[in-house]
Amino acid sequence: MTATTTAPAEHHARRPTVRPTGVHRTFPADELIVSKTDPRGVITYANDVFLRVSGYPLEQVLGQPHNLIRHPDMPRAVFKLLWDTLAGGQEIFAYVNNLAADGADYWVLAHVTPSHGPDGKLVGYHSSRRSPSPRAVARVLPLYGQLLAEERRQPNGRAAVEASSRLLTSVVAGLAPSYEEFIWSVINEEER
Repeated sequence: MTATTTAPAEHHARRPTVRPTGVHRTFPADELIVSKTDPRGVITYANDVFLRVSGYPLEQVLGQPHNLIRHPDMPRAVFKLLWDTLAGGQEIFAYVNNLAADGADYWVLAHVTPSHGPDGKLVGYHSSRRSPSPRAVARVLPLYGQLLAEERRQPNGRAAVEASSRLLTSVVAGLAPSYEEFIWSVINEEER
């Protein structure tokens, strides 16, 4: 059922350059995209749904940073929040726009958790993603648009992340007590 394997340590395929085409892709609500990474975010596992929806063959995914599928219209502040939350040992839910190998985009509602070995040591991260409702995507788009606009006003990547992270905190404070609670409000109101 799944076309998956564990990435060998020496696997370093060349990353393709992909440009967005404006084509939007969806996947059935009863399917889950699943991937696992090592502690650095390098993909060690991808299920068949990940491969089909992203359009990448397994050999181009394993051993690559998970940002292989990062869409350029996805705010950096959301990824900073994601990694900061995971570094704190917490799970996170986030709406994410991904970029497929052919340039199509596909939105997901991601649930990302730290994974620990039998000794309690961090061994990586597990991400399960499902197809979000169009209403939920419509709810996060204005926020993400504000964050992207702020990032594009900055002189460099570091300044972009800092500025959009401050804006994310400020805007979310007007909507909910935290980003997590904002996302849960969207899930509860738009995903049912």
